[in-house]
Amino acid sequence: MKFTDRSIESLKSKDSRYLVWKDSGEGLGLRVSPKGRRSFIYMYRYGGRARMMTLGDYPQVSLADANLKHREAIKLLKKGIDPGAKVVAERKAEREAETIQELVDEYMERWAKPRKRTWKKDDLILKKDVLPEWRRYKAKDVTRRDVVALLDKILKREAPIQANRTLAVIRKMFNFALGRDIVQFNPCIGVRSPSPENQRDRVLTEAEIKTFWEKLDQTDMHKNTRNAYRLMLLTAQRIGEVVSSRWQDMDLKSGWWIIPAERSKNKLQHRVPLSPEALAIIEDIKQYSVKDDPKKKPAKKAQENKAIKNDYLFPSPREGQHIDVTAMAHALKRNMEKVGVKEKFTPHDLRRTAASHMTGAGISRLVVSKILNHVESHITAVYDRHSYDAEKRHALDIWAKRLAEILAGTEPQENSNVVPIKQAK
Repeated sequence: MKFTDRSIESLKSKDSRYLVWKDSGEGLGLRVSPKGRRSFIYMYRYGGRARMMTLGDYPQVSLADANLKHREAIKLLKKGIDPGAKVVAERKAEREAETIQELVDEYMERWAKPRKRTWKKDDLILKKDVLPEWRRYKAKDVTRRDVVALLDKILKREAPIQANRTLAVIRKMFNFALGRDIVQFNPCIGVRSPSPENQRDRVLTEAEIKTFWEKLDQTDMHKNTRNAYRLMLLTAQRIGEVVSSRWQDMDLKSGWWIIPAERSKNKLQHRVPLSPEALAIIEDIKQYSVKDDPKKKPAKKAQENKAIKNDYLFPSPREGQHIDVTAMAHALKRNMEKVGVKEKFTPHDLRRTAASHMTGAGISRLVVSKILNHVESHITAVYDRHSYDAEKRHALDIWAKRLAEILAGTEPQENSNVVPIKQAK
């Protein structure tokens, strides 16, 4: 039979299914069902056995498309590939291909939670902006245009920085998917950040430091929160590392705070010297914290503060957890007027402030970098195994003394300047 649209449409249904073949069609035919359904088929031999594959239903698959699929099947057969088995495998792969929902779940469990202290931010972004738009998409089907359209939608609600953060999370998630052979390419490649970001350089002046420190007690922040901010300013450590600090990490006799590798941003253990001023704050925390001995009644102050017994210096109202970083930021934002500093700042700006004032006091940038626990990219860092413990203690002691002078409203004393390490206690 000569296959044309007219000849195909003229085929009538019969009581049972039947086949018609294209003249010189090399196995291309039509299967007509009792209900009149017409399907293109390809009959061939592979491995010494007759096989049949369906190319698609007419007219959803046009005659031209059927001829094209037929030619492609013949090419595969000549290469020794079973075209029918290939189609079955492709259809199975399509059915089993991970959806965005499945990819999000796998990314969070296998990558974000084990490796990122800020995994909750990734989780929030994916649930708020990505899943509502792409939940039913196959991960492999997401295109660069889909990414751009999603970011544009976030920009329309006037959230440019959130759009940047969303792009960063999506890019990381698809890199993870690429490494696990879930997708063949990352649709974020070539997509630029939708909004420019200015590098933050906010550093509190000495007057602002004094005002902030003194007026903290006039805010509605919990005492835990106020002490966490003070300890952060004294030690220059990240807010997440401060609020998650545990009593077992503190060696108060020798004056050291050990941040374990699993809770350090760069996954390296970090030794933080505790100045006398920092130790005083920690001792104050002990006074109103619930004691570990369950037989002892908690102190009155602890009852008033409703402190929950756990391993953290800064426990959350939720038993067994520490204060949430986001809650810390919200508390500062909510009390910005009460702390008396006109120009707004963030928790991270306190870390930058401490570092900047240390370098301003003559502490070398290398030592400040060691205090901040930054990772060095220079090749020398591979061979430099010096702990810098003495230098770090010296620097933080100087900063604590200078901070005390700032709070007292006095000028730097001569002995507050940088002195050789061997002179430091």
